[in-house]
Amino acid sequence: MSNNDRQLNHALDLMRRLPPQSVEENLTQLVDLVPNMTESLLCCIDQPLQVSKDFSCGKDYLLCDYNRDADSHRSPWSNQYFPPLEDGAVPSDRLRSIEIELNSAMQRYRELYYGGGSIASAYLWDLDSTAKGFAGAVLIKKCGSSGCSGQWDSVHVIEVTPKVTGRSAKYKLTATVMLRLVSELRCKSDDVSSDSSEFDIAGSLTRQAERESPAALSSANESAIAAAHIANIGRLIEETETSMRQQLIDVYFDNVCGVVETMRTSLSKESRMARELLQRELNEAINRSSPLVSCSKLLTD
Repeated sequence: MSNNDRQLNHALDLMRRLPPQSVEENLTQLVDLVPNMTESLLCCIDQPLQVSKDFSCGKDYLLCDYNRDADSHRSPWSNQYFPPLEDGAVPSDRLRSIEIELNSAMQRYRELYYGGGSIASAYLWDLDSTAKGFAGAVLIKKCGSSGCSGQWDSVHVIEVTPKVTGRSAKYKLTATVMLRLVSELRCKSDDVSSDSSEFDIAGSLTRQAERESPAALSSANESAIAAAHIANIGRLIEETETSMRQQLIDVYFDNVCGVVETMRTSLSKESRMARELLQRELNEAINRSSPLVSCSKLLTD
């Protein structure tokens, strides 16, 4: 392992141990410490998505490393870089048409699952090593403010590899969800002044999924091929993101409730003992009503 790889592993291990709420600040300080690893750190460390505006059409779009070239970012709406950049990387004409349709589809997906206040952007780029293969990133951001401020950032990186038969394609997805919730808890009292405290929880989850789906790549109809790709990508993202949402609830919220219960239970000692006694009695009653039959008796019968 080279010295650069060793430094990168140490940097990633350090970021995993630091509070996810401060990932942007910590990443900036890390880049100042090792400026020669700036590109590697920006590619490997996920951070909350930033929002910018396409001044040519007035629409917002999301910024990430996948639509960045130098210090400029490409808009999915106009295919232009802001600030303006000469000779910035852009997808081929064939892929640009798929990118436009994918952005349109992701707007409908965003409205369906996220509602108002959310932004979605999709970016595609060509893969030199694969004929008609491509890769892309679908980004979604939602900021909440009703009673509990927070934000949801999801980054879905997809790689599409056509099969040699021309009838299907392999879709490989790497999905990352970053979630942060901040709630101010205010204690109600008869006094004019009331105490308040802040509840802040944040975390991220990364999952991979892989699937082979029909795409009719041998067809001469480019619109049909684009529609097949978009449907397959959208379905894979929808299923993976729904599963990750439930995992976030199980990992963070259920565990938080369990930790709080072990530190300060909501029941008195007498109530806990009565509940445990009831559970034991129910278990004994169930065991008596349905005794287990030994395997030897089953064989003799």
